[in-house]
Amino acid sequence: MKNILILYGGHPFAHSPGAFNKTLLETTEAFFTAKKGYTVRTTQVAESYELQKEVEKFTWADLIIYHTPIWWFQLPFGFKTYLDKVLTHGHQKGMYESDGRTRKNPAINYGTGGSLHGKKYIITTSWNAPEEAFTLAGEFFDQKSVDEGVLFGFHKMNQFLGLEHLDSKHFHDVEKNADVPKALQDYTAFLEHHFEEVLQD
Repeated sequence: MKNILILYGGHPFAHSPGAFNKTLLETTEAFFTAKKGYTVRTTQVAESYELQKEVEKFTWADLIIYHTPIWWFQLPFGFKTYLDKVLTHGHQKGMYESDGRTRKNPAINYGTGGSLHGKKYIITTSWNAPEEAFTLAGEFFDQKSVDEGVLFGFHKMNQFLGLEHLDSKHFHDVEKNADVPKALQDYTAFLEHHFEEVLQD
């Protein structure tokens, strides 16, 4: 894998300026551009973008890395708007051909019409919620992980396109108890752990 697309889904809103995820974007870009032979492209949803060019980034990429905060247990509205517009524009333009079903047997094969097979993705999220809110009995998220719960639909979206989930990295308690140097150290180790696997597959 040589072509890396980094998507920054945060954007300034209310008390969330998006600085942490912007730092993750910059860290990821620096990590891959420091290696010879790899090409990196980025999109920041807070900036202007052209739908066809964004579709071409998806079809070009071998690996897509999404960076996003979670707002009210969902993707930020600007990121969701980006995905709604770009994915819809990508219909029969290299992202997906159909929902995978046929008129002869419409009950089966839903979600198999994606065109991005052979490509992978990583997602990072940042939370005000502490990690224990997901893991401890009786706490808010009922012991469901981020990927099993809040991101279930996001992962199905990527599967619909044909993308394979490589891994996730979630940053907790960022708003009240952020330790940014440690978080970046952990994230760099996360990339190093996957580096050979991602780029040699």
